[in-house]
Amino acid sequence: MDVIDRQSLARAMAAEEQKFVDLHPKSQRAYGAAKESLIGGVPMPWMKRWAGPFPISIHQASGARFTDIDGNEFVDFCLGDTGSMTGHAVKEINAAIVQQLERGSTTMLPSTDATWVGNELARRFGLPKWHFSISATDANRFVLRIARHITKRPKVLVHDWCYHGTVDEALVIADSEMKTVSRDGAIGPQVHPSLTTRVVPFNDLPNLERQLSFGDVACMLIEPALTNIGIVLPEPGYLEGVRKLTRKHGVILIVDETHTICAGPGGATKLWNLDPDILVIGKTIGGGIPVAAYGVTHEIARQIAISLDGHDADVSGLGGTLAGSVLAMAAVRATLTNALLPSQFDKTIALAERWTQGVERAVQARKMNWSVQRLGCRAEYWFTSSPKNGAEAAAGVDPDLETFMHLFALNRGILLTPFHNMALISPFHDERDIDLHTEVFTQSLDALHD
Repeated sequence: MDVIDRQSLARAMAAEEQKFVDLHPKSQRAYGAAKESLIGGVPMPWMKRWAGPFPISIHQASGARFTDIDGNEFVDFCLGDTGSMTGHAVKEINAAIVQQLERGSTTMLPSTDATWVGNELARRFGLPKWHFSISATDANRFVLRIARHITKRPKVLVHDWCYHGTVDEALVIADSEMKTVSRDGAIGPQVHPSLTTRVVPFNDLPNLERQLSFGDVACMLIEPALTNIGIVLPEPGYLEGVRKLTRKHGVILIVDETHTICAGPGGATKLWNLDPDILVIGKTIGGGIPVAAYGVTHEIARQIAISLDGHDADVSGLGGTLAGSVLAMAAVRATLTNALLPSQFDKTIALAERWTQGVERAVQARKMNWSVQRLGCRAEYWFTSSPKNGAEAAAGVDPDLETFMHLFALNRGILLTPFHNMALISPFHDERDIDLHTEVFTQSLDALHD
């Protein structure tokens, strides 16, 4: 990691914090008022993760931009951490949602939209049978339950430093002896995670085979590339090895595409010719309406159907009264009809490559040992060389430097994903947005070296 003078960083940070306060007086007052009734002054804990002394309050968002209540406009490279990857307020999606709201939002009855969506998801991802949930977290909980039910095995296998929503089994890391422990920050686990979960480093096939050899793993839940700890790409042959080993040991392979949908219209599953037994996709397929889906093979669908045909299907642990609502299905149909299309990915991936090249040029000009990773239309920079697994990625995190980089960008009209130095590109971004980021990023490096 390049050595950054901490005194210079502290001085630059103080200047940026004062600039932030000066730019956002209404947001500061709104935050003070919110603390009267909201825990921590925010409606959801992650909203405290933004750089700055307080979160800014949103006024409106459209396309690739949003405006706060102080009238400041921003280029949005976060896009709701993938939830608005289609762009904000897409008129075709909005029209379908409004039209469905006028006909009713939820009845706990199926709609023809749901059938259309199931067929389209099957076409895109290759899994033939689908069910729906409100979030990818719920979908992941459901498919873990399905895997345990089918295999009669108790444990889940995940990658070290993975993230699959607020799923207890996946809020884990490996300690120095490769034993499963709770991830720092995870509160109130119902049992010690070693009882439910085995952990293996990303890109480590020998360790994977050792963990599978115990014979107690029902399923392996993976992202094809890590994203929550930052973008960590699979090494050549790794994912093929995962598929071979899970089949060898009778373990169900679940691919979570909730973030890796950035790889293309069929996610990394189609791009890299993966062959999962179950696939989960959430967030962006609803165009802003909370929804997720999970697809399964014909054989798994057959076994699920047998178990859900009885009178007690409502207490199976799968589903929910708002899952698969007519509103959600209308939103997904409109989204998959008008967004996440091949031509749009052609544009957004090219822009992400331009973003990557701009950052690389600025770093190389200063002979810094930083690096950039890209997955489809998602890209980010690291303060180290590119990591090979989650532990290396975690070791490369520099919270103070990261906060400065985010705040410097925010003060100049650019919003990055708060959990890392990551940009996600929508069809509404253009080259001017990318070049603005390159300009601001270059200025931030100059400020660090003043």
